[in-house]
Amino acid sequence: MNLTLVRFAPLCLAIGIGLTGCLDTRPVPLYRLDNGDPQVPDQLGAAVLVGPVTLADYLQRDAIVQRQADGSLSADPADGRWAGSLSDDVTQLLLRQLAWRLDSQRLSAAPASGGFDADIQVEVTVTRLDSGPQHPAVLEAQWRLLDEAGKQQGMRMIRLQERHDGTTAGQVQAQSLLLQRLSEELALAIQPKLAAREEAQKRAIARRRAAAQPKPESNTEARPALKPLRTDLEVYRF
Repeated sequence: MNLTLVRFAPLCLAIGIGLTGCLDTRPVPLYRLDNGDPQVPDQLGAAVLVGPVTLADYLQRDAIVQRQADGSLSADPADGRWAGSLSDDVTQLLLRQLAWRLDSQRLSAAPASGGFDADIQVEVTVTRLDSGPQHPAVLEAQWRLLDEAGKQQGMRMIRLQERHDGTTAGQVQAQSLLLQRLSEELALAIQPKLAAREEAQKRAIARRRAAAQPKPESNTEARPALKPLRTDLEVYRF
């Protein structure tokens, strides 16, 4: 019996170590993007549809993607996880930032609910959004602007970079700053389109008002007709 116990003692120790590892309850840090401090607009303003906002496939996961020293990517949940959907967080950050920068409450995330008629729509595709302990945060994206008829009014590709302190929290903050800078670029592209649309609407209203005004009556009928002078009169001499 004693021999049997000694023989299985290492196995029991191994099982105990394995169970200890499985029962590791250390909390995994959760992170969310920082929306900054955008002010809430106090007017309705232009109607802007934000989205769809599409993220690259490698970003569609719970774990925060880390770029390693050799350039490879890793996603270890122990390093940190997103507290929710990263795609939804990016959309909400852009929506709140654009509402502040465009001074309008009439912004909606795509797909819009019924009855929302957008003056302009912005579609965003994020092809890269990552960082690492030894790599700066990098954002690569492309956007398109569409008018109310769905016709493209502009597009651009952009690459932004932000340094950080190397911690996961610092990386998330740096990525948040990149998205805030992206919203600034979007606002600068949208504002001239909205201004041109407003000017075109003003001209159209002015034309309709001018067409609806009654024309002044002609005064030609009220005047007496002018009779031509007679030149066939005979002259008598005495």
